[in-house]
Amino acid sequence: MLKHRGFPGRLTGTDYQFTIRRANPRGVTALTRRERYADRKPADRRADTGFMKALWDHFADQPFERGNLDAGRLSWLFGREVLPHDDPFDPESYDALLIIDEAAARLAFPDAFKDEDWA
Repeated sequence: MLKHRGFPGRLTGTDYQFTIRRANPRGVTALTRRERYADRKPADRRADTGFMKALWDHFADQPFERGNLDAGRLSWLFGREVLPHDDPFDPESYDALLIIDEAAARLAFPDAFKDEDWA
């Protein structure tokens, strides 16, 4: 399992984790698309925005390996802002490649991109 060095382990000041320390010995947690309903807590929304910002700052528009990124946190973005890059895609692999759909990410999380200069 690839460990993404320099990637934040959690949202600052919270217990919302972004990475895992070690591979799960009982098997890899599959990535699944989780629905983000309008009544989600503000803290959950901040965690999603913070995670998207960290993903963009670390990987931008390049494909990246799932590695030690938290499956639960990824699943809130998977299938919308974070897409499979592999074909066929294995949702239960730490080696699976993902990519950020920049247009969808900017639309869903404008605060994650507010510090950037772009036309």
